[in-house]
Amino acid sequence: MVPDIWSIDVSDTINPEAIPVTDAADWQPDPKHPRRRPPWIRVKAPSGDTYENVRGLMRSKALHTVCEEAQCPNLGECWGAGTATFLMMGDTCTRSCGFCDIKTGRPSPLDWAEPNRIAQSVRAMNLQHVVITSVNRDDRPDGGAPLFAMVIRRIRQLQPGCSIEVLIPDFKGSEVALKIVMDAQPEILNHNVETVKRLFKKVQPQDNWEWAMATLSNAKKMDPLVLTKSGIMLGLGETFDEVVETMQALADINVDILTLGQYLQPSNKHLPIERYYTLEEFEELRRIGLEMGFKWVESGPLVRSSYHADQQVRALSKLNFIQLHSEREAPSGD
Repeated sequence: MVPDIWSIDVSDTINPEAIPVTDAADWQPDPKHPRRRPPWIRVKAPSGDTYENVRGLMRSKALHTVCEEAQCPNLGECWGAGTATFLMMGDTCTRSCGFCDIKTGRPSPLDWAEPNRIAQSVRAMNLQHVVITSVNRDDRPDGGAPLFAMVIRRIRQLQPGCSIEVLIPDFKGSEVALKIVMDAQPEILNHNVETVKRLFKKVQPQDNWEWAMATLSNAKKMDPLVLTKSGIMLGLGETFDEVVETMQALADINVDILTLGQYLQPSNKHLPIERYYTLEEFEELRRIGLEMGFKWVESGPLVRSSYHADQQVRALSKLNFIQLHSEREAPSGD
């Protein structure tokens, strides 16, 4: 399971008042044309010098990004702004989730030099916040957890002050694998549940609801300073009430940050879109989430896990505050 984790600021491209209410209420997905979108979902084609520079950097370092592998709808917006989310451990996943466009199969051996290449790219791009994710590596007992720890520590060495979010697999619920990542202290530990409990096996056949919840709850117990985060895709056949129930389940295990976005079907081979949520519904879910006690809720059609992640860290992370101040106070060594 590799979540689709990109987003753009939909407020820049959408004027809710310009959309007739009947259009929003009556809009139905077209199974024969999965890429046909409602008028309140608009995506810009990738272009511009910055986009080309980022693309060139990724190719020169032999790196993968989830924006390319998962056919992210916001690739142009994010790369055009000079930001990217890195996909580790290859471009082949050991699981076959119904929403994801990353290929499934037998992956290549891990590349232990990859964390260093990613850290070098983070420094070359002068990033102040970076998101690291990976394919599932069920071929390994540790799920590839050591590479997450390595890249966190290497980025801290090469780009001091850069905050780090890791979007991890569930490691089949392994506390040992999770602790390897948590000991490296990322600012944000993200694992997306993706959907409601009733649809879990339909959407993610090889995943397990209990593994997902254990990953998030155990992370918070291992290090309360690390922010925990999860996301839900809407439009896969769940009810509004089931979304609220799932949000409450996450709030009950003290997840700090919640993202809610519209599922967008990559192709006819993937799970169909059952319905589109309106802007008003996304706003209502945001209100409900804040009332439940989430510290931060991002809710909108094109919201993905990395949306406003840098702002979340600056506003909420005590760990980031401690690290920044320790770096400022450390002797220069001159």
